[in-house]
Amino acid sequence: MARRHDLVGLTVLALLTVRSAHPYELHRFIIETHKDYITGLPRSLYHAVERLAKDELIVPAKTDREGRRPERTIYEITEEGREELAARLKQLLERPDPDRRTFVAAVSLIGCLPLPDVQRALRGRAATIEGVLAGMDAHRRAMADSGVPAVLMLEVEYEQALHQAELDWIKDLLDRLDKGELDWATRPEM
Repeated sequence: MARRHDLVGLTVLALLTVRSAHPYELHRFIIETHKDYITGLPRSLYHAVERLAKDELIVPAKTDREGRRPERTIYEITEEGREELAARLKQLLERPDPDRRTFVAAVSLIGCLPLPDVQRALRGRAATIEGVLAGMDAHRRAMADSGVPAVLMLEVEYEQALHQAELDWIKDLLDRLDKGELDWATRPEM
């Protein structure tokens, strides 16, 4: 995908792994499942479908018409689309990004990946966050030792708390995955 965080395109690819659909069905499913990280609907969805089709990550499967309604093109994901989806999801799961919506999107679509890939990506993310936390802690200590008042470091403290909460959640999720507490074979129906 050409765009850095094409969350709409990523979601379209993920939903098309469930079953072929036309853009209106995809739009309805996005709304019903509260994929709130997606903005600009429905226009952004139709643009994403056009881009994905142009890049041959999805292809028209057939055209459908019900009664007097206009024709609707039903799309399906290609093998290249599946590979792109997996690569992008793994990257979003593994690499922390200042835009937290990317992780929310990746978690929302996490079931599209095989469990071992998810575990590997989340462990990588956890290790990165642990490194960030250690660096932030050292920075706060150095600032305190140099006489900087704690009130001037509140934003660092806040960011540290956010990172720690994410790390705790990831560790809990990994524990649940390791214990088999989440059914990985289940896929939602549209």
